[in-house]
Amino acid sequence: MCNNECDANTEELAHPPKLMFDIEGRNPTTFWQSTSWQKYPKALLVNITLSWNKTIELTDDIVLTFESGRPEQMVLEKSLDYGRTWQPYQFYATDCLDAFTMEPKTVQDLTQHTLLDIICTEDYSRGYVWKYDKTVRFEIKDRFALFAGPRLHNMASLYGQLDTTKNLRDFFTITDLRIRLLRPATGATMVDEDKLTRYFYAISDIKVHGRPEEWTESRDMRRKATSDMKILSCKCNLHANSCVFDKEKLGCECEHNTTGPDCGRCKKSYQGRAWSSGSYLPIPKGTANICIPNNIGPVIAPQVALSTAPSVHVANSKRARVCDNELLRCQNGGVCVNNVRCSCPSDYSGLLCEKSRCEAELGGCQGPDSGAALPPPPLRLLLLLLGSALLGGASAL
Repeated sequence: MCNNECDANTEELAHPPKLMFDIEGRNPTTFWQSTSWQKYPKALLVNITLSWNKTIELTDDIVLTFESGRPEQMVLEKSLDYGRTWQPYQFYATDCLDAFTMEPKTVQDLTQHTLLDIICTEDYSRGYVWKYDKTVRFEIKDRFALFAGPRLHNMASLYGQLDTTKNLRDFFTITDLRIRLLRPATGATMVDEDKLTRYFYAISDIKVHGRPEEWTESRDMRRKATSDMKILSCKCNLHANSCVFDKEKLGCECEHNTTGPDCGRCKKSYQGRAWSSGSYLPIPKGTANICIPNNIGPVIAPQVALSTAPSVHVANSKRARVCDNELLRCQNGGVCVNNVRCSCPSDYSGLLCEKSRCEAELGGCQGPDSGAALPPPPLRLLLLLLGSALLGGASAL
């Protein structure tokens, strides 16, 4: 650590942002370092923004390696609209209640139903006391494990959830990341105002993982990349196997007759049916949802009025979209097939798999085979007597 020897104007003593993204393993370690906390008690605030100008799908943990003590207060934020708006991903603090008025939690406290909750963790903010703990993580794999199991053996379950739950897909999707450093490590004692040069932030590495490779970028420093550099973490709606740099921009190598930055539309000559994103389902091969040539003709869906889904109405439409992967989602695990029908699990039926099949059985969903609970015997007897009395009264009239 150079402390008061740092000098941004001297190359040998400078620690610019690009050193967070250079090749690791050098000796001595290279790192970026902030200014010292010379203006204490005014907060030492630093923002580090990573931008891809492209939609990115996170597939592994985000890992920050600090060469200073890990910050006592920090926020990791994400953007889905290229930095126009931001939302928190996770809060970090030595004392979550004091710093952010949030109860401390860990990713192990999350469940499938609370996976999207924003938490504050105290696991990565122990500062100088834990001097060998340099990393701060945002745990992607532990969140995946809530669906895929502890060792991610059941990826089919995870892919099924990602395919049918837009909020879940969006949670693991970003265009930008922002690291907000709010308070440096001070140790277990009070801040020593006679030695303020010892308080600063220093980061040697930032990793944002994709599959199977990784790539990082900062607005302060853009890593040079060759035109054939493969990036497999960017979002292409399952219509590309890789991304490449072209004219200093990251873009999908679109397949399936699709085009656009995210392969989000069909090519002009391949609009024989409406564009749809690829699907993970059915596991393991998935569905490509290839754009077809214009001369095949449009896919015509029957005229339908949905009485069971009041928020959706597609009557009198020659090109009605019965289902899609955004708004008209097949329910109860159903799979949308070419936007014209839902392939439903065996226990469900209906246009959007919204009906339980027991409704069509004898006795309906209250029948003996439906699994619905019957009233206890005394209540059943009371109901029978009441029914008999009502029928007798009706006959007398």
